[in-house]
Parts: sequence; C-alpha cells; structure tokens
Amino acid sequence: MKSPVHRCRDPEHGRGEHGRGDHGRAESRQESRAGYLQAEQRIPISKDIITSSSASAMWFIRDACGIVCAVITWMLVLYAEFVVVFVMLLPSKNLTYSLINGVVFNSLAFLALASHFRAMCTDPGAVPKGNATKEYIESLQLKPGQVVYKCPKCCSIKPDRAHHCSVCKRCIRKMDHHCPWVNNCVGENNQKYFVLFTMYIALISLHSLTMVVFHFLYCFEDDWTKCSSFSPPATVILLILLCFEALLFLIFTSVMFGTQVHSICTDETGIERLKGETGKWDKVPCWEAMQAACGGPFSLSWCSPFSGLRCERRPLEALEEVPQGDIIEEDIIEIPLY
Repeated sequence: MKSPVHRCRDPEHGRGEHGRGDHGRAESRQESRAGYLQAEQRIPISKDIITSSSASAMWFIRDACGIVCAVITWMLVLYAEFVVVFVMLLPSKNLTYSLINGVVFNSLAFLALASHFRAMCTDPGAVPKGNATKEYIESLQLKPGQVVYKCPKCCSIKPDRAHHCSVCKRCIRKMDHHCPWVNNCVGENNQKYFVLFTMYIALISLHSLTMVVFHFLYCFEDDWTKCSSFSPPATVILLILLCFEALLFLIFTSVMFGTQVHSICTDETGIERLKGETGKWDKVPCWEAMQAACGGPFSLSWCSPFSGLRCERRPLEALEEVPQGDIIEEDIIEIPLY
C-alpha cells in the first residue's frame, strides 16, 4: 500500500500550494507504473463496494442558479394550473368537460411536481467525500493486484462508472448530467424520478395545449365575454402565453424523456457517451436495465414518484463511517501483490 502523505489536504480545493510543484512528476510516475500493470489488474472497484453515506438523509444542492431554475419550474406549472382552472374550466358551461379535464390535469400536475421534488431531494448516488485514506482502502478488503482510482477534486475513491460533478462537488455514480431545472445531478438513484418528471411535464403540456385550442374555437363561436371570467384581451394574452409555454416544454421534455429512456436501454449515460467511455463494461439487456432503473419488475410503481419513499430515518450509528486518516497522495493506488 502506498504510504499516505503526512498532511491532510482540503478535499474541496485539491492539493495545497506545497504539493503543486511535484504533481506533474508524481502523475507521470503513476502513469508509467500503471502501464506495467496487466490489463486484468487494472480493475476499477465496483459501485456496490462504496455506497453513499447520505442515502437516508435529505439531499439538497445549495446552488443559486439551480434554486432559481427549480423555483421557475414550479411557477410555470402553477401558472398553467391557474390558466387551465380559472380561465378555461371554471367558466365552461359543460360540467362534465370541466370535471374530467380538471381531474386529469391536476393529477398529472401533482405527479409532475412530486417527481420534480423527488429528483431534486434524492441523493443521486454520491460517493463519500474524502475517503481516499489508507485505512479506508484497507477496510474494503480488495484483492491483491487490483487498482483503485482517486478523484483529485473531492479526494474520494471512485467506483466504476462514477464521475465528478463540479456543481455538486462530489463524485456521482452513473452520472448522466447535472440538470439545473431540478437543481441536482441525474444519477443512479434519482434517474427514475427525472424520467417521470419529464414524462408528466410533457403530458400536461400536451393536455393544456389541446384545451387551449378547443377553448379558442369555443370562444370564436360564442361571445368572448361569456367564455371567460376575464376580459377578452386578458383572456387572449393568458391563453397565448400558456400555448407558448406548453409548446416549448412539450418539445423540450419529450426530447429529454426519449434521451433518458435511450440511455437506460443502452446502459450508457450521457457523460459516458460524451467522453467516449462506452464499451468498457458489460452492458445489461434493455429490459433488465429498465427494471434496475425503475426499482423492480414492471408494475404501476414504475409511474409513481412515491415508490421507495420511507418516512423512518436510520439511526446515526447506522450511517457509514469513513475511517479517518491522511489522504493518499497518488491518484492511482495499486493494491500490493502478496
């Protein structure tokens, strides 16, 4: 085992000023040493070995841009709710039409906001920060000959298919991308909720767009003063804004939904395709990947953002404790060959 440095570095800022001068030489030595290792020895440790230490705690990213985007998302949904209910449904003379469309739209809007909340406040699969210590690596009981990799930015041991997010400041397992609209990364644990969010937003966009078209036709045939409780100019402005919003989000979320489903079926994340890392792991079949992402065999729970929601909290002693120690200097750590 490589000996650790005698000074613990800040995981957020990487190496201190004292260690920057030797970083290039150390990195070149690590690359040359890794080149002598046989291919079967360069084995990234499985994601099942390193789990997230915050899986049962509330997860929230304190990013100003992400918080603003999340608030705007909720405001846009609430605006659509206002126009649909108070401009189109309540003034309608057809009670059956109002009831059916009101129940459908409000149900889809509730599921969309619930999915957004779960995607935003669910740990996407963060790797414990600062666990690249000699004590922690020894506690993993890895096989001799294996090579583990340390993230130089957050000083954590990177499992297979984990990437560092500069906004979350953590390594995320199976990170697809960081979405400011949900103020979170889309990763292994919350990809289902992000898929549901895009699906339900696309559905309410299509539904509201259809209702806007029918309401315009109804108002053209009837008196504009009788088809809405607002003045005709205000009614036209509200409907046009809703039509523009629904059309824009229908296109955007439909593309995102198709992209996420394709990523799940091909067992490739967006960042893996971007970095050209595809083909470095054994891919699972499409249906198995869908079951893994959605939390089990096919059922109605696939469409529910509340599946897997638990109210109880684990005791503090049940949370993962990372062994304390100095951060190891090398970014490539070779387990000794005994």
